Amino acid sequence: MAHPDYKPTYYDFPREFKGYGEDPPKFEWPNQAKIIVNFVVNYEEGAETTIENGDANSEQYIWELPYVPYKHRQYDCESDFEYGSRAGIWRLLRLFAKHDYKFTTFAVGKAFEILPDVASAIKRDGHEIASHCYRWINYAHVNAEEEKKLIMQNMEAIKATTGEYPQGWYYARLSPHSYRLVYDVHQEMGVPLKWFADAYADDVPYWKPVPRTRDAMLMVPYSYDCNDARFHMPTGWSSTDDFYSHLQYAFDTLYQEGLEGTTKMMTVALHARVVGKPGRFQALVKFMEYINGKPGVWVATREQIADHFNTINPWVPPAEPLAYGTAEK
Repeated sequence: MAHPDYKPTYYDFPREFKGYGEDPPKFEWPNQAKIIVNFVVNYEEGAETTIENGDANSEQYIWELPYVPYKHRQYDCESDFEYGSRAGIWRLLRLFAKHDYKFTTFAVGKAFEILPDVASAIKRDGHEIASHCYRWINYAHVNAEEEKKLIMQNMEAIKATTGEYPQGWYYARLSPHSYRLVYDVHQEMGVPLKWFADAYADDVPYWKPVPRTRDAMLMVPYSYDCNDARFHMPTGWSSTDDFYSHLQYAFDTLYQEGLEGTTKMMTVALHARVVGKPGRFQALVKFMEYINGKPGVWVATREQIADHFNTINPWVPPAEPLAYGTAEK
């Protein structure tokens, strides 16, 4: 039973537990792929919580020494983020160019504004650029009006630095308003929203109906387990070998299911300041070499995955809109 004070609002989406069920459909992917691998590079450097950015304290999330956040500038934390923009992102770009693999960028608009050279290089190399909102902060307590402004600001920041609006989104530390706000902004701006990634509920994409409309958002699930951020979490990786082993085991499980007829998707989540460090980088090098030797592996961007999924399993509007929450904002 829901909390007695909880009533679904304009922004709320219902939970959905069934999914594809015991006998999932066998989607046909390009080149008879047995597994889809999507690499994501989170680019957040300079957009994190800092005194310089007008915040009340320094960052405490996903860096080498997660202290209690200081109320003044924390130069070691700032410097660790700067490693991602000065060295890590370029090391990653060289590796992806070597294998001719394309990744999806979760791009924070302010980070692109700070160093547009990174935005230009990512675009030059043909990688997908998606939105990670304008600041890399926790949006849990940001009110809906301010959050909507930041969403629109990020759309414009990415357009200004890359020449195109983003058509995919991932927040991470989202608010109860984020799903609907992203959908609404794309509707109002007339920019397609091809996919949304704040979802962890499946191994393949799925449609999520938008309440009080006949429309849906395509959820392309992300991963917190195949994620280098776990190097900086108490329950995460204690060594580079741990990270590599987990990636290999996840790949092997999903690849075997693909060989048995049910193609699955695997996300490998990366950060320029984390796996871009030399000691961790070899896990990514080794994993790429491992999957290179396997037939039926499709390394794709989220846009490629969404476009193909929308072709083979398009959204079919229901006769009546999903009744949930209220139309009042």
